[in-house]
Amino acid sequence: MIRVVKAEARKLKRRSLLLSTFATVGGLSGLFTAIVYLMINSASGNSKRGERISALQLSQPDGLVYGFKLVGAFLGIVALCIFASQTAQEYTYGTLRNLLVRQPSRMKILVGKFISMKIYALLMVIFAGGFSIALSYALAGHAKVSTATWSSHAALVILGQTTLNIFISTLCFGTLGMILGLLFRSPIGAIATGVLWTLILENIISALIANTAKWMPGQNFSNIGEGGSAIASYKYSLLISAIYLLLGSSLVAILFKRRDVAN
Repeated sequence: MIRVVKAEARKLKRRSLLLSTFATVGGLSGLFTAIVYLMINSASGNSKRGERISALQLSQPDGLVYGFKLVGAFLGIVALCIFASQTAQEYTYGTLRNLLVRQPSRMKILVGKFISMKIYALLMVIFAGGFSIALSYALAGHAKVSTATWSSHAALVILGQTTLNIFISTLCFGTLGMILGLLFRSPIGAIATGVLWTLILENIISALIANTAKWMPGQNFSNIGEGGSAIASYKYSLLISAIYLLLGSSLVAILFKRRDVAN
């Protein structure tokens, strides 16, 4: 299995994928963090849903990770796309057959690929967090935000919890992408379905039908990254997400193990 992990890591380290991924993650982190601080006095708000976050609020210990939290859900979409494409490409390019020649155990291939992509997602989250926090310090003076409490023990605890929550959220989205990649066996089909459902259809359904948001997988994945909300608690979102992913993973694992592999 270690060889499978290394083989998948070599694919993920391709310059075209690595640079584009981290450029996208850095751009999103910079954009959302900059909006919070540069539009702090804007009448239209400086946060999602038109909310206004004041300098006093950002001066609190949790102000350190506010920009990082905003980009959390979008890190999940990036992970969904990467996990889906890297999984489905094995069918598109016909490389799965070659992998099975070297490693006959299909489950070891599947688990090894997942471990490698999980490490990739972790690095992506750490990079996004580091970039967002560095930019927060750089822009704090312009927004007249005090950073005195950002180095306190409470702030470091919040930073650790936020990083863990966003990583779990990102991993949930990525796992969904891997499930779709195995189900559709096409990168375009898997990515299109995942993005369309999580970004568009879930929001439409939850807006039209009351109390449906707490049952949507994407909404619960995002809620984990936020640490819970008024719609659903953190533990509830963890439970619902686990149920969805376990059911989906079990289904595609059976399909992956029993499907014939084309030459």
